[in-house]
Amino acid sequence: MKKLILVRHAKSDWPENTEDIDRPLAESGVDEAQKMSEFLKTRGLEFDKLISSPAKRTLKTCEIFNEIFETDSTINSKLYNPSENNFLSVIYDLDDSDTSIAMFSHNNGISNFANYLTEGLFHFPTCGVAGFEINCNKWSDFDAADKKMIFFYEPQNI
Repeated sequence: MKKLILVRHAKSDWPENTEDIDRPLAESGVDEAQKMSEFLKTRGLEFDKLISSPAKRTLKTCEIFNEIFETDSTINSKLYNPSENNFLSVIYDLDDSDTSIAMFSHNNGISNFANYLTEGLFHFPTCGVAGFEINCNKWSDFDAADKKMIFFYEPQNI
């Protein structure tokens, strides 16, 4: 059994003359990410690896989570402005020894991928987190495996 956790970056700021990829977290976003990561830790969640989009706001969200979880983290450019296929490509490249993975990404891609997994209507707020159990032993079997959403948390509801 594998676990896939999808995390949308926390609330970002919109400074003038700043490229999208360079947008930082807002102060409220830093608070959101700290609150959410601490909440997940109290729920007993653990990660083998954190994988983040290269965007500044997403990397910072991932870094805040890693202050709590203290695990391996990496950057993957496929998680910036991703399609469902981008997520699948990242998943298929995962090491099978990693059983619990968190991916930090953006809307609309992260919501679309969650909809693909759940076949429902799904929308991630900033710092929203969804967890899925994937009934497989190898990440290469992901697409054909049974998938079950085991939780969805929004910062304003924890």
